[in-house]
Amino acid sequence: MSSLPRPWQRLRRGLEHDYRIAKVRSDIFADPRTGHEHPRLLIDTPDWVNILALTPENHIVLVRQFRFGTCDSTLEIPGGLVEAGEDPAVAAARELEEETGYVPGRVEALGSVRPNPALQGNTCYSFLARDCVKTHGGRPDEGEDLVVELHPYADVPRLIREGHITHAIIVAAFHLARLHADAAR
Repeated sequence: MSSLPRPWQRLRRGLEHDYRIAKVRSDIFADPRTGHEHPRLLIDTPDWVNILALTPENHIVLVRQFRFGTCDSTLEIPGGLVEAGEDPAVAAARELEEETGYVPGRVEALGSVRPNPALQGNTCYSFLARDCVKTHGGRPDEGEDLVVELHPYADVPRLIREGHITHAIIVAAFHLARLHADAAR
């Protein structure tokens, strides 16, 4: 059995910049092997949720939206930030309804991932929603411009293989769904 690496000691916290959805700073840590100081960029953000929403006809509810990091539109499942004190399952259902107008019949937890532990300490929780029904046109947050698309759920592997779905935590959510389905068999 291998031993764990030694923890790095935080020597100083850097100046924090608050961007509403994330706080960014550069802290100074000591290398446990040498004691040398190293700056490390940290991004503090709330936990995230995403939700694979299936209609009674077994179509997946997807959203297409512009992403500033790539300056391009991406095809994703609905999701967003978990509000302070909010249960992640409640947040996932809320985000689904806000972004798409669909309301789930039932919601199941699929698991969670750490989006980027090198820079972030948050968790992204993934859920599966079944029997989703459209009740209104959606109420996206200020600063969101979404186009809702329905695709047969069976098309998801092709959408990923062909590069239509490329967002890493979205691909991870589909993988968690597959693991969940395999475990249920």
